[in-house]
Amino acid sequence: MQVLAPTEEKMWEASPYQARNKMSDIDINAKYESGEQRILTEMNREKLPSFVEALKKTGYMDVRPFYQRRDRWDKKKQSRLIESFLINIPVPPIILYEKEFNFYEVMDGQQRITALRDFYENRLALTGLELWPELNGRTYANLPTKIKAGIDRRSISSIVLITESKSNIEEELLLKQLAFERLNTGGVALSRQEVRNCLYYGKFNQLLLELASNDIFTDAWGIPIDNNEELCKNNLYKKMEDVELILRFFALRHVDDFRRGMEGFLDLYMIKSLKFSDEDIEILKCIFINTIELANEIYAENLFKPFDNKSNKWKDRTYKAYYDAVMVGFSRHLKDAEILIQRKSRVIDETKNLFKQDSSKLFTGGGTTKADIQERIRLVDDMLSQIIAE
Repeated sequence: MQVLAPTEEKMWEASPYQARNKMSDIDINAKYESGEQRILTEMNREKLPSFVEALKKTGYMDVRPFYQRRDRWDKKKQSRLIESFLINIPVPPIILYEKEFNFYEVMDGQQRITALRDFYENRLALTGLELWPELNGRTYANLPTKIKAGIDRRSISSIVLITESKSNIEEELLLKQLAFERLNTGGVALSRQEVRNCLYYGKFNQLLLELASNDIFTDAWGIPIDNNEELCKNNLYKKMEDVELILRFFALRHVDDFRRGMEGFLDLYMIKSLKFSDEDIEILKCIFINTIELANEIYAENLFKPFDNKSNKWKDRTYKAYYDAVMVGFSRHLKDAEILIQRKSRVIDETKNLFKQDSSKLFTGGGTTKADIQERIRLVDDMLSQIIAE
């Protein structure tokens, strides 16, 4: 039996999202004239000192330097941005989203904003400059007068986006996400989860970040959470794919409502998560922890690693599709955790038998449709149900 948080119980009822591929020309023209699914934009330019000073105003701009993405610019990259302003190389505009009147959320340009703020607040000592190496080691306060005046004359451009359609909150947020993804210019393309992390940051997103450091989870996926140097090199961590794996678990517990492909479905779950209460968050946290602890009690070092019939051994690496099936399958039987632990050897034997079937390819990435995902979850669910019923 699936355990759900209170808000989850009704989150898919009367979903406003509908595919509307078939419309007459008259309807299409009327939709355009109504302003539905359209973005308004404003273009602004502001001198650097004034821009940085405005950042200090309460309720003006949500920059979130520690949450938008994990691989932050180092001092060298920040310094070269300042050098670009000094020699007047064009810098891409930042992209802002007006959440409320005169309150902005940074959609693209968080690294540039943070670098400018650090520079003007004397937290950045320039380093690695190519054309002006004689300025290396200097902060803003210690720059020669002419250099400081030259930088102060430079401006930063911004594009402000305002969604014109407010009739449907889900479609408004999806439109906002589409704009973010197409306008992102930050040098390194944001992953889909980094986009979600920025656009849908709230209690649930904080929970995802917290659970991504769970010891069992990080051990299973080989994420060196206690080694910062190695952690920054880890591919799952760098692009927040570890956080996305946590999200997949919560979302695929609702696999019967799956739509718009995996990425689109995860987007929808994140949008709906904005309504979660503190009670919902606490329940979801317990569900994840109880599920992964139960699965780990059974599989230990082979957690999320498929069984290889040819070598008669467990594979050396984890698979996302198998992770999905194990986690969602076990989450449906938490009330019978003690029975499953007592019958651990049976669970392991029957798990091996799953990989002797033709459908075993579903656990190693074969099939990404709704039916495929439902089937691999069903296989684990049925296996556990049969063992419990013995």
